[in-house]
Amino acid sequence: MPSKQEAKERIEKLKKLIDQYRYSRLVLDKQLVEESVEDALKKELFDLEQEFPDLITPDSPTQRAGYKPLEKFSKVKHPERMLSFNDAFDEKDMQDWLDRMKRLDPRAANGGFYCELKIDGLAIELIYENGLLKTGSTRGDGTIGEDVTQNLKTIEAIPLALTTTKMPFVTKDIFVVRGEVFVPQKEFARINKDREEKQMALYANPRNLAAGSIRQLDPAITAGRRLDSFAYSLVTDLGQKTHEEEHEILKKIGFKTNPHNKFCPTLKEVQEFRDYWEKHRGRLPYEIDGVVVIVNDNKMFKKLGVVGKASRSAMAYKFSPKESTTQVKDIIVSVGRTGTLTPVAILEPVEIGGTTVSRATLHNEDEIRRLDVKIGDTVVVGRAGDVIPDVKKVLKELRVGKEKVFHFPTKCPVCGGPIKRVEGEAAHKCVNKDCPAIKREGMYHFVSKGTLDMAGIGPKLIDQLMDTGLIKDPTDLYILKKEDFFNLERFAEKSAEKAVKAIQSRRKVSLDRFIFALGIPHVGSETALGLARYFGSLEKISQAGIDDLNKLKDIGTVVAQSIYDWFRNDYNKKLLTKFKEVGVQVLKQELSQKSEKLKGLTFVFTGSLENLSRERAEEMVRENGGDAPSSVGKETSFLVAGTEPGSKYDKAKKLGVKIISEEEFLKMLR
Repeated sequence: MPSKQEAKERIEKLKKLIDQYRYSRLVLDKQLVEESVEDALKKELFDLEQEFPDLITPDSPTQRAGYKPLEKFSKVKHPERMLSFNDAFDEKDMQDWLDRMKRLDPRAANGGFYCELKIDGLAIELIYENGLLKTGSTRGDGTIGEDVTQNLKTIEAIPLALTTTKMPFVTKDIFVVRGEVFVPQKEFARINKDREEKQMALYANPRNLAAGSIRQLDPAITAGRRLDSFAYSLVTDLGQKTHEEEHEILKKIGFKTNPHNKFCPTLKEVQEFRDYWEKHRGRLPYEIDGVVVIVNDNKMFKKLGVVGKASRSAMAYKFSPKESTTQVKDIIVSVGRTGTLTPVAILEPVEIGGTTVSRATLHNEDEIRRLDVKIGDTVVVGRAGDVIPDVKKVLKELRVGKEKVFHFPTKCPVCGGPIKRVEGEAAHKCVNKDCPAIKREGMYHFVSKGTLDMAGIGPKLIDQLMDTGLIKDPTDLYILKKEDFFNLERFAEKSAEKAVKAIQSRRKVSLDRFIFALGIPHVGSETALGLARYFGSLEKISQAGIDDLNKLKDIGTVVAQSIYDWFRNDYNKKLLTKFKEVGVQVLKQELSQKSEKLKGLTFVFTGSLENLSRERAEEMVRENGGDAPSSVGKETSFLVAGTEPGSKYDKAKKLGVKIISEEEFLKMLR
């Protein structure tokens, strides 16, 4: 048995040698010895530390796997806000981004761009004090993250102590680095195979697995998942002038950086870099969904500033939506809140863009005919805008003759009531106003954020309340008592009180929100606001004739007839009476018009405004006699464009609509 002094000297040498091997293998991609050699050295180190526990230091390789589970995560405030990225999907989006930056400073792209592979992982921040890892945290909301230091210590690619021989000054005070934690594809497959054998639910994608692994209270679980990490940002100012230089510094002091990242002097080279990796991403041992493009000059990066939660100086340039093939197992029909029937393809589950897709909308009967899709067909499925599952094409060449033609139902699949096709539209509708499906979807709509916004009262709770017979229509919500929730799943005293409070807090409702919440066909939030402002009270709207309704701008014959019919339906009349009986107060709409400066003018807003919220800007238009619809049309007088304008900007240019800045808009009001 060695003396304590001998053990101390041996431990220091072991730590230094193990870290040298780790650095060479992970950072320089040069394996100096077999991993089994490293393992043997770690075992010797571990044994010595067990004999002399007071010689264990935080930077020891044995401290990566902290085996003591945590009770909860504490909060960590980031020294600087962790920002997210806006997305681009094609060359035009990227050119628009560059043009926006050049409007702020013509020299924005003079220093070129630094391009990084966008890994499907979890963003982290690492804080070192005197060269040792002190805190590791998640992004959280960008300002406050969760302390996951013990879990991050289990990842070999994250140094516990910084290499300071080449840059000794990095050990001074605080040193902050940001990066990404991810799961290599082989590890993802291994874990899911293991879970499948144990009949456990599979992880949908590597990012979910990475996030779930880092947010484990037991670091031993994290340690068993072989996570990896790349550093991509040096927050501490060491005099670095470019983002590329940050990566060089990070590599020198012991961090693993992505070797495929590249400096690109122009957008043309950025496009080539992006196109190359879209084509060759299958070669990588991890998943990527695009590239991150950053203004390389750090001074310019900071000067261009932030809009919302994202930097103006960086863009996530996404790859084209992935597509895959799968089989249509069945076609079902769902019934929406207005009675519209929507056919949905039930698919053999397939991974598309890192997400498991098992359903795709077929929109309507005409779309089914256009695609000529049958039950049993092999189809190409993609994600429209990388979000909505969509059947792109039927591979008819793979048919075997057992495929079945889908016949659109002649009766509602929920209530058995009659179905009619809407004249001039592709939609079929259930015309039974008492259809449970219509009522249920209407209930979801009634409590949603855009209408009455009952916090915590969502579709799952509505389902439970309706399935148990506690509610049949929206008015029944207001007579629920705390005790009614006790027999529902996951409800106790406090959660029941919270639910009742959320409902009761919406006894007084503004007229426009109430009209929208009623779910009148063709009446969206803007139309509801127009009705409220024009008529002022629910009584006047309910008594309005077709001619009265037609006087409103943007309300045509179809919408006017829909509103007129709704208020004359016997079921709806009884529903409005019940709202009064349970004590719901629909407030009269007060039109606080300050002037007629903008009378006869129509303003549409796009992008982020510097001084006003979109809602306040639209309110100011109405207060001064103007209109503020949500979309651009020929009748639009002005488009007010903030930073990061959307598709409205392009449409306004095509239509010849005058485009003004926020400052010009405010001048018109002065």
